Amino acid sequence: MTSANRPRAASEPNSLRRASGGSGGRDHSAPLLKIDAHQHFWRYDPREYDWIDERMGVLKRNFLPADLESELRRAGFDACVAVQARQSLEETAWLLELADRSPFIAGVVGWVELCSPDTRRQLERFAGHPKLVGIRHIVQAEPDDRFLLRPDFGRGVALLEELGLAYDILIYPRHLPVAAEFAGRFPGLRLVLDHLAKPEIKDGEIQSWARGLRTLAARPNVFCKLSGLVTEADWVHWTPAQLRPYLDVAFECFGAERLMIGSDWPVSTLASDYARTMGIVVDYLARRPETERAAVLGGNAQRFWNLGLDQGGR
Repeated sequence: MTSANRPRAASEPNSLRRASGGSGGRDHSAPLLKIDAHQHFWRYDPREYDWIDERMGVLKRNFLPADLESELRRAGFDACVAVQARQSLEETAWLLELADRSPFIAGVVGWVELCSPDTRRQLERFAGHPKLVGIRHIVQAEPDDRFLLRPDFGRGVALLEELGLAYDILIYPRHLPVAAEFAGRFPGLRLVLDHLAKPEIKDGEIQSWARGLRTLAARPNVFCKLSGLVTEADWVHWTPAQLRPYLDVAFECFGAERLMIGSDWPVSTLASDYARTMGIVVDYLARRPETERAAVLGGNAQRFWNLGLDQGGR
């Protein structure tokens, strides 16, 4: 599948330009849906999910679409984007199978080995699937803080733009300057930062993180997910007031037109239930214009990934 076959998003850089109508022929006059832009599914296996330690006992079970759908609907959301949690081709295939069986899963951000000479073949295995919308590598776990700039990684990433796929950036605050350089090398590629780069909310650190975020946000091809904040705060004692300064910085840096709400479910259940997690951003948006609320709660995700959805997430 070539980039000409996969429609691109609406306006701004080449990375955000898509054909009108988009995947699935979505009617742009239809009401915008509410979309959870970041969550996970898994069948728990301690060997595959060794990052789940004893403090995270609540995560040591299966989390499947039937578990999420009722929570999502009760919170007033219509659809979600499932994101990889294991770095395996088998998981990418499995997530796409789940999406085929579950219409409310609007898209999948999978994994392929971007540093491999075999990257193109791996991508072409999945690229024809209409619900594959992006790829992610767990860069935060790489020992090299400049991993994003490795030549072999860059060669793999370049194929994503060719195939019309986006890339999720999963990093810590110390990686933000490198991420900005990375984004500058691929100005035509749609990029989205996961979890605001995981600011150290529990420790109250904000200044150096904010400087790095501003540098990355200066790249117009980069969006950002308002996700994963509750687990960067104190899991027991966090309050919405502690999170608002970080949301303030995100809106200052990216503007409402490049932000998306995400739950990071089920990881978020370490600190909060689904509705309360989503309520952090929903309540924050209550004082903002309706156009901004519609954008952050679903419109930006539809535009960024060109999600083909009918009303009701089907």
